[in-house]
Amino acid sequence: MDSPLLAEPGAVPGEGPDAGVAAHYGDPYAEQRGIVARWGVVDASHHGVIKIAGPDRLSWLHSLTSQDTEHLAPGDSAQALILDPQGHVEHELSLTDDGEAVWAYVEPGAAGPLLDFLASMRFMLRVEPADVSSEYAVLTTIGPGRPEEGGRAVRNSFESNVMVPRASLAAEAAARRSSGAVLAGTWAHEALRIAAGRARFGLDTDDRALPHELGWIETAVHLSKGCYRGQETVARIHNLGHPPRRLVRLLLDGSEDRLPGHGDPVAADGVTVGFTGSSARHYELGPVALALVKRTVPVDATLLADGIPAAQEVLVAPDAGGAAQETVRRVRAGLLGRGR
Repeated sequence: MDSPLLAEPGAVPGEGPDAGVAAHYGDPYAEQRGIVARWGVVDASHHGVIKIAGPDRLSWLHSLTSQDTEHLAPGDSAQALILDPQGHVEHELSLTDDGEAVWAYVEPGAAGPLLDFLASMRFMLRVEPADVSSEYAVLTTIGPGRPEEGGRAVRNSFESNVMVPRASLAAEAAARRSSGAVLAGTWAHEALRIAAGRARFGLDTDDRALPHELGWIETAVHLSKGCYRGQETVARIHNLGHPPRRLVRLLLDGSEDRLPGHGDPVAADGVTVGFTGSSARHYELGPVALALVKRTVPVDATLLADGIPAAQEVLVAPDAGGAAQETVRRVRAGLLGRGR
């Protein structure tokens, strides 16, 4: 469904996964600068919203996801993953609990598949998952001056995402603009997100993506919680091994007049070593992108993203994981030092 904010002056509709909301309102670079200097409000009403009511909701999600939701206090926020038996990311959701229900927002088009999975796992528990995307919409506030959002807000260090009644979407956005927010589109948001190195499910992932590869091990995985599907793979990588790929930020050659698309190949020395996820034009850095590349690619290698030269910046270290091995190396080094 198209957002009412597309009626704002200068609004240009987005495309692809961000269709239905504005890509920008006339000047995406000015929108980025306004966010960085103050704060902004971004229409994210094309995202899905899931509500989970029932007294067993937190313990139920605790058993299904990678996150510790059992101890989630009202008003707290969390990112959670649902993994397949091999540890690959199947669903990603950002959630909060208001004391009566869990509210989660997901990527566009992801609410239906997620709800199907949740419904299949209800068993005899007192939980009531529902897709309420037709009733509630997401507004994103971002920038150093953004206020503390109340209500059904999912907060992290980068932004706040508040779920508001869809009928009040335009009024909610107007209230934030009257408090000093710049109205910004998805192009501005994506540029700042990519520059911050934050992966987006479905754009920067594929069906083989592992939490360690994306840096989500720090934000979406609780390493001390009980059993959940895919936990064995997470523990094995974290303690004994390394993920096969790693997330990088690409600083693309600005002389090109195009951006690589989702899934375009990333090559080093003529060999394909990964794929491009999302890309955008940043107001200071120029064209930027995120990519998943093989762990063994040298960190100083110049890459080609769909033929466009790109310098890489490390977001996930090549030696991510392997905590137990690293401990063994430190212990052995200490013992050797004493023996000399």
